[in-house]
Amino acid sequence: MFQALLVRKYLFSKIMPLLACTGVLLCVAMVLVIWSVMGGFLDLLIRSGRTTTGDVTITWPNVGFAHYDDLIQRLEKDPLVEAAAPLIETYGLIQLPTGRQEMVLVRGVDGPSFLQVTAYEDIIWWRPITKPLRKDVKGEDLRLDPKYTNNMNTVLQQGRTLTRIDEETGEAQPAMVMGIEVSRINAREAAGFYSPRVYRVRMPDGTMKDRDEFLPYTGEVVLSLLALDKDGNVVEQATRKVPIANEFNSGLFEADSKIVLVNITLAQQMLRMHAQQRRVQADGSDSTNSTKEAITPPTDDDGPIRSGPTKLIDEPARVTSVLIRGKGDLGDLGSAEALKARAEKIYAQFAKDHAGQVPDEFSITIATWEDQNRTMINAVQKETGLLLFLFSFLCIVAIFLIFAIFWSMIAEKTKDIGIMRALGASKFGVAGVWIGYGLAIGIVGSLLGAVLAMLIVKNINTIHDFLGSAFGLTIWNPEVYYFTEIPTRLDNFKVIGVVIAGILCSVIGAAIPAIRAARMDPVKALRFE
Repeated sequence: MFQALLVRKYLFSKIMPLLACTGVLLCVAMVLVIWSVMGGFLDLLIRSGRTTTGDVTITWPNVGFAHYDDLIQRLEKDPLVEAAAPLIETYGLIQLPTGRQEMVLVRGVDGPSFLQVTAYEDIIWWRPITKPLRKDVKGEDLRLDPKYTNNMNTVLQQGRTLTRIDEETGEAQPAMVMGIEVSRINAREAAGFYSPRVYRVRMPDGTMKDRDEFLPYTGEVVLSLLALDKDGNVVEQATRKVPIANEFNSGLFEADSKIVLVNITLAQQMLRMHAQQRRVQADGSDSTNSTKEAITPPTDDDGPIRSGPTKLIDEPARVTSVLIRGKGDLGDLGSAEALKARAEKIYAQFAKDHAGQVPDEFSITIATWEDQNRTMINAVQKETGLLLFLFSFLCIVAIFLIFAIFWSMIAEKTKDIGIMRALGASKFGVAGVWIGYGLAIGIVGSLLGAVLAMLIVKNINTIHDFLGSAFGLTIWNPEVYYFTEIPTRLDNFKVIGVVIAGILCSVIGAAIPAIRAARMDPVKALRFE
């Protein structure tokens, strides 16, 4: 009982214990704030990386594989699978309205099924909104303007279907949805929204002309792709004018500046991956060196003609990937492995049933979203681990701080220790006073540090905005980091772990001085001046 009374007396009667408590508080708060920011950054990268890929992907790049509709049906019958969607991925060249040419990653998708498998619906940028972005205090976002609501609804539907209505014919044309940073026509404002800007184009006579154009209304690009046959040989370069349906903002600059989505029907036609007929020898070998789309006799332009009887065979459409979305939330690391294993079993049976027509189960690539983003995830995890290692030295600082304070306090309280021993206190009882003292400092400091960290994390963007407006201090510049707000994630288990670590450091720092106090000779302690 006397230990608790003495701890209470010592804790609030001197300034030094309060300084030790403040040191523990700041150490705990600093570690938790850093951990939460890095955890939020990792979560943001993971969400951005998963946005257009689903949970598991089955891929045979470049030439693609056939009978994908059968594979999708098999997958969607499985209880672990929510939905599946086809995808074509290739590189292409686009010529933008400004005349600039850009190499991009082209993904051919089927709008309705792509919406079911991915978070594509959430990243379509041009849409009507009723609530401004947090930093858009003046409500200047074009999407907020009521007079554009109908137009925004139209372009939103265009983005969902990857089509745009032809003003002359009234028919829906296959269209493209570009990453918001691809065109470089939209001006990114400090508040995080985009404004279409006037750009300059060179006219045929060499003069420059300003053009004020909203791309999803009238914009179009020239898309060039290299068509391959099923053996990977280049057949032709396909070039097509493609209208722009909308733009997307995934939150990851590398994706938003390099990826364009096109209607899968258009991609299959340009890449010659659509269903077609091919003329072959009666024995099954190619009759010419090229693929024919129509039922017409081969000519000299088709390449060297082989002699002998020929026949026409049907070739089904091909895609390079099938995206799979599992049931439930598979956003945690490692959570998609069960779905991947199930997809491997389903594909193995699919390959067996279509032997010789699709890649076998040992050659095909089946990967989770984590596998596809492993390099990025590992990099952020290593950076987080390095930061935590460096900031863990704060705990060592807290240990030495408490050690120094307690050592000096024991020297100051030597006569009090002698009195306790003279009155019958045991060595363990005396040591218990200082251990309890350290424990009390650790508990109070760690809990207050956790509360401070939670307050900072919850209001970190408000604090950052205040520092910017009051002192011109911009730590998280959205023009550099691309994200408009500082991401955070404060996990309860991490909070508990850091609090326990703070308490243990306090107890460790008090342990050696406590042993010193316990081993004092009571006679010498009473005579101490």
